[in-house]
Amino acid sequence: MRRRDFITGIVGLAAWPRAARAQKSKPTARIGVIMGIGENDPEAGPRVEALEAGLRELGWVKGRNLQLEYRWTAGDPDRTQRFAKEIVELKPDLIVVHSTPALKALRQLTTSIPMVFVLIADPIGSGFVHNLSHPGGNITGFMNVDAPMAGKWLELIVEIAPKTREVALIYNPNTAPFYTDFLRTFDAAAPKFNVRGISTPVTDAPAIEGAMKDLGQSPDVAIFVLPDVFVQVHRTLIIKLAEQYRLPAIYPYRFFPTSGGLLSYGIDTIIVFRQAAGYADKPSSPLAVRHQRRRTLCAAWRLRSRRRSQFDNVQHPTSAQQI
Repeated sequence: MRRRDFITGIVGLAAWPRAARAQKSKPTARIGVIMGIGENDPEAGPRVEALEAGLRELGWVKGRNLQLEYRWTAGDPDRTQRFAKEIVELKPDLIVVHSTPALKALRQLTTSIPMVFVLIADPIGSGFVHNLSHPGGNITGFMNVDAPMAGKWLELIVEIAPKTREVALIYNPNTAPFYTDFLRTFDAAAPKFNVRGISTPVTDAPAIEGAMKDLGQSPDVAIFVLPDVFVQVHRTLIIKLAEQYRLPAIYPYRFFPTSGGLLSYGIDTIIVFRQAAGYADKPSSPLAVRHQRRRTLCAAWRLRSRRRSQFDNVQHPTSAQQI
């Protein structure tokens, strides 16, 4: 595969900025990658492997004709700003970006370097693209979920914990600006299941601890965490406190149950990183934002014998993948 094919596929020459085309004389391709999680996160390795495997399938091999520059923000706002600036200053041919805060920071720094986002909720509402079919500008990518999913998560919470009367939605408003749409959808669906939503914003670990302690004092309360990079980074703490206070919980990704959480319903995050690499091989046309539709229900029922306290009065969900 020629390098010109790479740039053509990534930017869609018919619609993406001309500045991207001016870089085609370099002997190798350079891609900047900003991850919203930490480098030591258990999800880090599989995501890198998926992205690089997808690129190899297209003929782009790290160390041969491809240079990859990784930055790991671990959900930290200062690191996010600093690494976004570093990546832009490297003048890569393309930036792959995971997390809403990182994409927001990059968007403020460049309108010419093409960007492919991964696992971003509500890219239209966040102002990243004009619409999904024709995103415009220099940004396109892969969504994780949209607001209507909140109704499905609520349905699953009531299924596994029928006595639930209140559901706390946990999120960081600074890293999940899309939370208002999810709350609106949740509130609209709640009367059908005879429950009430509790908006529970948290911005640091002490706030998580305080919120979970308060929720644990009330009977018949369950929790749901929004697909927010902040709660992903703090998932070990959230899972621990959910067990401690016996709070039934549902999460948006499979890596929560693999970390000890009760139940998740969502897309395969690793596959999406591999798919992001595939955008390098698209024809020279505008690239639509893609939305992974296949979702999996995962339950950590193998932990039941040693963590019975959290599972009291919790029923086995139908069609769940046990892990």
